[in-house]
Amino acid sequence: MTTSAPSKNYADDVSLLVVTLDTNPFFWSSFPFHFSEFLSQVLAFLNSILLLGQLNQVVVIATGCNSCSYVYDSASDKNHASTNGTMPAIYSNLLHNLDEFVAKDQQLTTPHHKPGTIPSSLLSGALSMALCYIQRAFRSGPMHPQPRILCLQGSTDGPEQYVAIMNAIFSAQRSVVPVDSCFIGSNNSAFLQQASYITGGIYYRPPQMEGLFQYLSTVFATDLHSREFLRLPKSLGVDFRASCFCHKQTIDMGYVCSVCLSIFCEHHDKCSTCR
Repeated sequence: MTTSAPSKNYADDVSLLVVTLDTNPFFWSSFPFHFSEFLSQVLAFLNSILLLGQLNQVVVIATGCNSCSYVYDSASDKNHASTNGTMPAIYSNLLHNLDEFVAKDQQLTTPHHKPGTIPSSLLSGALSMALCYIQRAFRSGPMHPQPRILCLQGSTDGPEQYVAIMNAIFSAQRSVVPVDSCFIGSNNSAFLQQASYITGGIYYRPPQMEGLFQYLSTVFATDLHSREFLRLPKSLGVDFRASCFCHKQTIDMGYVCSVCLSIFCEHHDKCSTCR
């Protein structure tokens, strides 16, 4: 947590949870756990958050390969009542909006990616949209809910998003908004490890996807006030490597511009960023 951030008035028992949901079709088509099973456990978790307090608010942002979009907001008037006689609104409205988003995002997909590689999801855009929503909540009145971001991510990091993601991380740190990360991919995410470490959030990689709901409810359902009394997973071995500005690749050693702090994997006589 940053000490320079201004103090804010919170309602201790009211939470604003903004969830970024990875819908990358390239990742899910190669992942052994089916997306529908993953989504059913996530929906049960979101419903439990709303049941914990009638003033709790949940916002879901779908993250695709080419775009991001708000697909659910529990504060919206159209989500207060069911649109399906057999299905709660959190299920019917979210699933309807999610289907529309996935279809639109696939239309924007270009086939120009290396064979054997999985394109990364637009995590930087989802984090930016989450922070914009939280800033609107800060301006809604004198008492704010406790905001936090939960990233449900499976796709690999996109080095080309390094600058945008780091800007979002530092913005969250300054606004005192923890970024929790539940990473379900085969390898750890350096970006999300850094996001959770810098903002004081929780980074966790579930060992078994069949028990995802249990991990979500025991690790990520607790509000910020309750976390002070619990022993929650801590980030170990955070990968702080950066991505170079020239080739957008993760590097161990590089050259840094003394003026604008741009990072390069090769020596340049003139910085391409600030000249």
